[in-house]
Amino acid sequence: MTSLHDPLVLPSGQVLPNRIMKSALSEALGNKHNSPDERLQQLYSTWSQGGYGLLITGNVMIDRTQLGEPGNVVIEDERDLDALARWAKSTQGAGVPIWAQLNHPGRQSNLFALGHTPVAPSAVPLNLPGAAMPRALAAEEIEQIIERFGNAAAVCEAAGFNGVQLHAAHGYLVAQFLSPLSNRRDDDWGGDLERRMRFLIEVVRGIRSRVSPGFSVGVKLNSADFQRGGFTEDESRAVVAALAKERIDLLEVSGGSYESPAMAGSAAESTRAREAYFLEYARTVRALLGDVPLAVTGGFRSRAGMEDAVNSQECDVVGIGRPTTTTPHAARTILSGDVDSVEAHQVRAGMRRVLGRVTDLKALDGVLELAWHGDQMHRLGQGLAPDLNRGALASAISMIRKNGRASFRRKRGS
Repeated sequence: MTSLHDPLVLPSGQVLPNRIMKSALSEALGNKHNSPDERLQQLYSTWSQGGYGLLITGNVMIDRTQLGEPGNVVIEDERDLDALARWAKSTQGAGVPIWAQLNHPGRQSNLFALGHTPVAPSAVPLNLPGAAMPRALAAEEIEQIIERFGNAAAVCEAAGFNGVQLHAAHGYLVAQFLSPLSNRRDDDWGGDLERRMRFLIEVVRGIRSRVSPGFSVGVKLNSADFQRGGFTEDESRAVVAALAKERIDLLEVSGGSYESPAMAGSAAESTRAREAYFLEYARTVRALLGDVPLAVTGGFRSRAGMEDAVNSQECDVVGIGRPTTTTPHAARTILSGDVDSVEAHQVRAGMRRVLGRVTDLKALDGVLELAWHGDQMHRLGQGLAPDLNRGALASAISMIRKNGRASFRRKRGS
């Protein structure tokens, strides 16, 4: 039987010291130049003492004209190599590998950036208030984005990161190419599933071609996007089978998007009771992956649930996200047996009867959840303890203030 304590050897040869991973959370702690600074070093130094076998950063963007939110770190070249190196070293003194999550927002860019035109596979806007109509990418622009991903991975390796994770989930650009709702192209990049998954496969190949064999390359993939007519579990399984042939080191399973935020705790009560939202799907793809390790993130809270998932070999790695912002040492407490579970904090919008008439409450709650936990990361980055009494309204105001600044900045290449 496999234990949570057991190390895991990845195909690249990299060794994870145990089976609990801090999965990616968008920190938005880059400075005004979208460079990492001492706050990210402090945050990840704190997490490095938390007992995790792997730390994955959140939302490192590859184009400073296309951001998910202000404060995203951007890697376009080596201008921030020294700062990136300090970020990478912040965990390695404790023997914890760190991977940078590479991402492009596509149409899911900052909703508060007035006048900005997002880019996407097709001109289909997000179904959220204030979402801008995106511009469909030209074929040559798609090739340029693939090159950007490979270049960013090469810079990450030069800076000393142990790997990268390609974000192909949660409604961002790669997931937009996969979904027939957002990808309505009729060229080589859209149409049937084989063409819709081409962008993902080409990005993985582009990254792998730019890094050494010992540098790990992972992918975060949706089990589905939980929208009628969208990316289905059957399609996701076909993508998994294709990825298994592409020399990746870890596949992380998640699901949802900003429009349908299954990843942010908005699952039905019956689903939350099963603890791991995406474990049932993971069981169906385990054999498809062959020797590629599988991680599952979303809903794990109890030591028993995590142990059962790994002991039964339903997955190789358990990912924990939002609880790490309020319990930074969550893995250590689970592995030591000090606690039976880690606590998850749910945040919900007030005035629900009124707001429900003008917006999708599930999507609004998901955004507030992300904002509230983002505030906790900002406190940790300042060396402060989490504030469990912080209210949803305070987080909403903070989110508008931080994201709204982008509305008054001069746009370049938007």
